[in-house]
Amino acid sequence: MKHSLRVTIWLVIIFFFTQLVGLLIISQNIDFNQSVEEGKITFEELPFDMERPPIAEQTSFLYLISAILIATVLVLVLMRFRKVRLWKFWFFLSVGACITIALVKTVGENIALLIGFGLGYWKVFKPNVVIHNLTELLIYGGLAVIFVPIMNVFAAIAMLLVISVYDMIAVWQSKHMIKLAEFQKESKVFAGLNIPYKLGKIGKKVKGAKQVKVKSAILGGGDIGFPLIFAGVVLKHIALDYTFGVALLKVLIISLCATIALFLLLFYAKKDRYYPAMPFITAGCLIGYSILLL
Repeated sequence: MKHSLRVTIWLVIIFFFTQLVGLLIISQNIDFNQSVEEGKITFEELPFDMERPPIAEQTSFLYLISAILIATVLVLVLMRFRKVRLWKFWFFLSVGACITIALVKTVGENIALLIGFGLGYWKVFKPNVVIHNLTELLIYGGLAVIFVPIMNVFAAIAMLLVISVYDMIAVWQSKHMIKLAEFQKESKVFAGLNIPYKLGKIGKKVKGAKQVKVKSAILGGGDIGFPLIFAGVVLKHIALDYTFGVALLKVLIISLCATIALFLLLFYAKKDRYYPAMPFITAGCLIGYSILLL
């Protein structure tokens, strides 16, 4: 087992709840009245006059993957030149924007903006275990609200497959994903779940300037966001065929299978080794989708 059973269970539980909360956030942004009138799912506009990329659903995965590759290169450049402050500021803006989008249908634009960037500041500049992982529940829902409306099921499956191949290359061949993970952990700003084996602040100073390194279990943000986007696209695809509650329960089959796949990976993986999680999570998503279609 890669981590202790307790840490593994916590990691898997939080992963599942990010999927559940994310699907609820996606559903909040569906305009059901207009959807019924037009006979297709229509989403609400993004807050503050933000616009989604004007691209075709069939090829939308190419846009998303290109954006990921560009962002990866930029982070690698920041890592190479040790620009930790710039990385933190960039991450703060991204977190604040995603949480704002996630909350806007619940509390309104202005309050969502205050909460979003307030939590973003707390997460990035005053980090602790609880706030880091709780904000993860909202971040990916906000991200999914941007991309789910511009994708169809074909594009979502293509996204999972391409990202899975890229993940294997990045971890097992080029190993740059490992370097990125280490850089983020060192900067104490990690994009994804981060659960320490001992509760407390990682890198907490004790007795002067000495720091205590606490071993932790991590799961990258992409490993959380991509299965949520896929499940959200499937929800969009079937939402008008059932009542919302039934559609949500059906789509949760995908999230549950992805969660089981993640648990099996962590259970059978060896300690102190890095593994690409996306191929396993993708397999879980596709198995869940196949069950849904039965």
